[in-house]
Amino acid sequence: MNGSVERSALQQRRIGVLMGGLSAEREVSLRTGNAVLAALTDQGFDTVAIDAGRDLPGKLLEAGIELAFIALHGRFGEDGTVQGLLEIMEIPYTGSGVLASSLAMDKVMTKQLLLQNGIPSPDFVALRKGDDLESGMPSWDRFPAVVKPAREGSTIGVSIVRDPTQLSAGLQLAQQHDELVLVEDYIEGAELTVAVLNGEALPVIQIVPQSGFYDFQSKYTPGQTEYLLPAPLEADLYGRIQQAAQAACRALGCRGAARVDFMVRNNEFFTLEVNTIPGMTETSLLPKSAAAAGISFAELVLRIVEDAGLGK
Repeated sequence: MNGSVERSALQQRRIGVLMGGLSAEREVSLRTGNAVLAALTDQGFDTVAIDAGRDLPGKLLEAGIELAFIALHGRFGEDGTVQGLLEIMEIPYTGSGVLASSLAMDKVMTKQLLLQNGIPSPDFVALRKGDDLESGMPSWDRFPAVVKPAREGSTIGVSIVRDPTQLSAGLQLAQQHDELVLVEDYIEGAELTVAVLNGEALPVIQIVPQSGFYDFQSKYTPGQTEYLLPAPLEADLYGRIQQAAQAACRALGCRGAARVDFMVRNNEFFTLEVNTIPGMTETSLLPKSAAAAGISFAELVLRIVEDAGLGK
């Protein structure tokens, strides 16, 4: 099936909420999936939870799944692999398609596409495991810098390197999670995020973690982070950031719900990354932004389901 699923037809379909999975973000995915499952079940949909392990094809067939709500985070779920499986099985699914999911999961490819499309992003270099530090980064002399795995999320394996003596340790930490590592300029300023729902930019959120670094604990522990919504920005900058979020999603080919992260310094913004399956937990940013736009959690879930399809 191609195209969107009409709301009236959703009641006739068995919806599998794919959650858990095999990535380092499994626990977050379970929280997202259970929130989505409850929202659909409360509205009378025929919904079943599917823990997306290596036996996923058999589980989908056994449960008679006719539409998949992908609530997976990280590898083997957000990176195009599950999307490809669902394409082969001809099961419509939510969110971005195979190519957009794969591109957005790879922060190096994302940044290259952003820059090619004139969307500002911090300067960077990419290193693979085994690359010589001296030859791989001959001109990198700007600190602090951010070192991160290229294909992980939830700030897993990310460190802020303050001087050259810390660089090796930062690379080793990141390489525990991915052979491809990104080193980029650290932008000191306001951290912002913009959710894009079916092509529409939602209100901008400014993120103010108590620790000063929006790490895993700050993201998923209630009370650890203050969220300013809408972000207190000058109107022109606010609008330009929303437009950049939409442009980033178009450049990658994203569908459904996505979230684009930014840093702002001296009235300039820098695009960090694009998340094609934003979290839907009690502390997640997409539901907060949707609520500010007058969209309830239940309605948010429905709008994502409505955009489900194949061949995206």
